[in-house]
Amino acid sequence: MDTTVIPAKLNSDQHVSKELHELEEKLDFVEYWKSISKRKWAILGFGITVAVLAAVVVFIMTPVYRSTVTLLIDTTKSKVVSIDEVYSGFSDNHDYFQTQVEILKSPDIALKTIAKLKLWENPEFDPRKKQASWTDKFLTEIGYLESTPIKWDDDSLAKAVLPKFNKQLSIEPIRLSLLVKVNFESLDKQLAADVANTMARSFIDSDLDVRFQMTQRASAWLEERMVGVREKLDASEKALQAYRDQAGIVDIKSESQSGAGKQIEEVTQRLVETRLRRAEAENAYNQIKNAPKGADLSSLPAVVKNVVVGEALKQQAEADRKLSEIAQRYGAEHPKYVQAEGEAKTARDNVKRQIETVVQSVTREYEVAKGTENMLAQTLSQAKGSVQGINRKEFQLNLLEREVDSNKQIYDLFLKRAKETNVSGDLQNPVGRVVDQGKVTNTPVKPQKIQIVSVAFIVGLLIAAAASLLIDLLDNTLNSTTDVETKLKQPLLTTLPLLDRKNADRSSTAHMFLEDPKSLYSESIRTARTGVLLSSIDLTNRILLVTSSVPGEGKTTFSINLAVAHSHTKKTLLIDADMRRPAVAKGLDFDPHLLGLSDLVAGTAPFSACVQTVAGSDLHVITTGTSVPNPLEIILSQRFKDTIAELSKIYEIVIIDSPPVELVSDALVLSKMASGVIYVVKALDTPYQLAKKGLTRIRRAEGKILGVVLNHLDFKKAEKYYGEYSGYGKYGYDKHGYGDNYGGKEEEKA
Repeated sequence: MDTTVIPAKLNSDQHVSKELHELEEKLDFVEYWKSISKRKWAILGFGITVAVLAAVVVFIMTPVYRSTVTLLIDTTKSKVVSIDEVYSGFSDNHDYFQTQVEILKSPDIALKTIAKLKLWENPEFDPRKKQASWTDKFLTEIGYLESTPIKWDDDSLAKAVLPKFNKQLSIEPIRLSLLVKVNFESLDKQLAADVANTMARSFIDSDLDVRFQMTQRASAWLEERMVGVREKLDASEKALQAYRDQAGIVDIKSESQSGAGKQIEEVTQRLVETRLRRAEAENAYNQIKNAPKGADLSSLPAVVKNVVVGEALKQQAEADRKLSEIAQRYGAEHPKYVQAEGEAKTARDNVKRQIETVVQSVTREYEVAKGTENMLAQTLSQAKGSVQGINRKEFQLNLLEREVDSNKQIYDLFLKRAKETNVSGDLQNPVGRVVDQGKVTNTPVKPQKIQIVSVAFIVGLLIAAAASLLIDLLDNTLNSTTDVETKLKQPLLTTLPLLDRKNADRSSTAHMFLEDPKSLYSESIRTARTGVLLSSIDLTNRILLVTSSVPGEGKTTFSINLAVAHSHTKKTLLIDADMRRPAVAKGLDFDPHLLGLSDLVAGTAPFSACVQTVAGSDLHVITTGTSVPNPLEIILSQRFKDTIAELSKIYEIVIIDSPPVELVSDALVLSKMASGVIYVVKALDTPYQLAKKGLTRIRRAEGKILGVVLNHLDFKKAEKYYGEYSGYGKYGYDKHGYGDNYGGKEEEKA
């Protein structure tokens, strides 16, 4: 086995299943459309009726008028004074807008509006005219409720009006804006405008009242707290002044502390400078002190830096140069030489004296610097001790001063808030303002007559269409050829028309094919005959079993006419196998006591005695024959099977009229002997579940179903209500036979 074919086969099966599913959905939609189309005038009439009733109702209704006020809720009001701390319940954000909208919806605003307009005096809202319900009257009569009169006052009247008032009031915040629409509906258009405008004013006035009351309470609270704060400030100032008097401080920060600090700063600076000079003097002193005895001190830094020594050295150098020049020119005895030598000596002595002077001055400078340093260190120590004493006093002074400053700030804050609160009592901005006043309109908002009538018409159509669909859903009969194929899942062999009452008796219908061969009924029989011949085209002999679900579905009449139709072309035998309720003999006007099937099977009568011929045709008929107590035993016998087999050899077509499937099991036994089973159902009568059950039983009994015959179908009604376009009547056939469209002739006998 080639397994590669399996996936392709599975895909093909899935594709076919998908197509069948889509076809079923399409068929369901078509059926729904047919259900609505066949009752379209009734549906349309119902819709018009509902629309007319709605129009009558809306035209007698009292018109309702609406007035609208548009409010702007300002969340960014300018502040005259900054007293936000007083109004801690308000915030400038999105929640503020939502809060104000909810306040606008509150019963308090509504009650204020009702009270201002005294709506209880208007007949539309007067609760005193309200009639007691029949339940209240009954409970009062039996003593369950007391019939005490209500004592009305303004508050009770306003509360009684509130429920009706709220029903007619609507608050609509406009999305993405700070606007709110206040709508009010009333039978009186002027009252609607008055209520809407008064509602807006009540909301604004209520906000102002609340703010004014909060201002008053805040002012009282601030005044009360200021008394205690002022007393505390006075006490702290007195304690500060007492300490100043006790410590003998006039102004420590500006004079005492500043002077002591300045002194320390100056002494410290001088001490640093003195120490630097002392260090320099000490360095020079140590250099001189550490020099070897008799050494030349002219190279010391302190000596070199001395200007006088420097000048003396220059003079000495000049004298030595001059002496050297004269020595080279003159002799030692020369007066100029003697003079120059004396000048050189004088210069050297002068340098020596200046150096000694510098050394002495360095020693003195060092000792002076050292003494000055010691003196400044003592002075700084004394100044620090004085400042430390002042600091200890200032520490306590600072504590008292901070206490005074703190109390003063608190007092100033309360004083400022008290003044701001008093001023703001007359400068409060309202929570919002009216952008668009409510106007008196002459156009009512209710009832919207055209809309209501249109909706009523559409609803009426929908209800009627739903009722039509429900009727068809609850209808479990077969109404068209499509029902046979979709509900029974069997091919349709033919459809037999509903006959007139004058042709409805069994004898007339049994001879219909012979007496009126051009009728619609006869054409339907020919269609069934053709279907039978084409179902098993290779068979030369056929045994056809005709049965139904229950009696009264026309199987016997169909069997007779089908046998007559076959007899025109083939050698045909009709057998009445319904031994419990035989009907073939009665339909063909035969003697009911003739010998027949039971006698032939039992062997009590020859074949020739059991066979009858229908006048005007070549059809042979075997009736049920002598009545038997248990027909099923005969049908189950081997002699019955042999008899049917022998008859099928003699005749090309053997048609067996059997009992209904749901009453007895004769048809199930006979179906195994037949080459095909024809199942007759009555239109608009037989439940398809019952027919489906019978067909299932035949298949389980190994019977081969050729097709289903839909009997008693009103073609005109089916075409009108169920979309049954079968071609009869409208496209060439009618109840009188062929129409002019075809001009055909009666078929000739083969």
